[in-house]
Amino acid sequence: MSEKILVTGSTGFIGARVLMRLVEEGERVKVFLRTESPVDAMPESVEVVRGSFSDMESLGRAVRDVDRIVHLAGVTKALDEKGYDMGNVMPVRNLLAATRKHNPELKRFLFVSSLTVAGPASEGIQGVKESDPSRPVSAYGRSKLRAEALCMESSNLIPVTIVRPPAVYGPGDRDVLQVFQMLAKGLFVSTSSAATQRFSMIYVDDLVKGILAAARLEKAVGRVYYITSSCSSSWDEVIAAARPVLGFTKLFRISLPAPLVFFIGTVMGAIGSLRGKLALINRDKVNELLQNYWVCSPEQAQHDLGFTAETTLAEGVQKTILWYQREGWL
Repeated sequence: MSEKILVTGSTGFIGARVLMRLVEEGERVKVFLRTESPVDAMPESVEVVRGSFSDMESLGRAVRDVDRIVHLAGVTKALDEKGYDMGNVMPVRNLLAATRKHNPELKRFLFVSSLTVAGPASEGIQGVKESDPSRPVSAYGRSKLRAEALCMESSNLIPVTIVRPPAVYGPGDRDVLQVFQMLAKGLFVSTSSAATQRFSMIYVDDLVKGILAAARLEKAVGRVYYITSSCSSSWDEVIAAARPVLGFTKLFRISLPAPLVFFIGTVMGAIGSLRGKLALINRDKVNELLQNYWVCSPEQAQHDLGFTAETTLAEGVQKTILWYQREGWL
């Protein structure tokens, strides 16, 4: 028998894929959308509840009569800590409160957090594990950590699971798109640390598979998982995967020294704050950008969830670039 599952953030890059996977599996899906969010591409079978995370009445309607909640909504950019809390912490607090009041029999509350909660690893092969202490280096990571704490505080009343994805890429993603746009022009601009950096990545469809496994398996209740690929990557490996698809032969590389990147981030962040607009980069984001090892371990998810990412870097990069080209993004 199918379940009814509430998905927040369903118009985002990852959320849209989660929604479509659930519909394909025959689950009954409910989504919580802001008033202005479009529903043109939404399957007709999806139930839509509109409102805001500050409106407890609309949240009550959203959480009522669902079996599971997959909470993806949040912000990755904000002007300050308060902005990150409004986008990442307040929604979790109110969603949990609405669940306790209107759906105390909920089977699972799945919160999609971030590797930034943990902070960078000390080396680039094994990576951080779920048992390691959290040391976020950015306001975004700190806000996700506070949201995780709220989930765990409610875990005696609501069965909670937390997943922490690393960098996610695939069709529809606009962040990694910028890298491929550079490479298509035979250019790669990076920080001075790029030569030594290693990072975990996961193809979006693999992440969706891991999210749903974590949301459904009883063993995952009260646990935190890194949903990631089986090994870390380097920029050289990403470039090598993209080269045969993009067709560039020569690559002109520009390496920006860390002090210059910090200066640019500080200036752009200050200008953005004065104008009340989000900057492309600020000092907080530079703190993330310059870390050597954004790497996490897949072992716990493999052990508990039976999850292994199936898409290799070469396969994922090829699928992603071909989609960009078909859609005219690249």
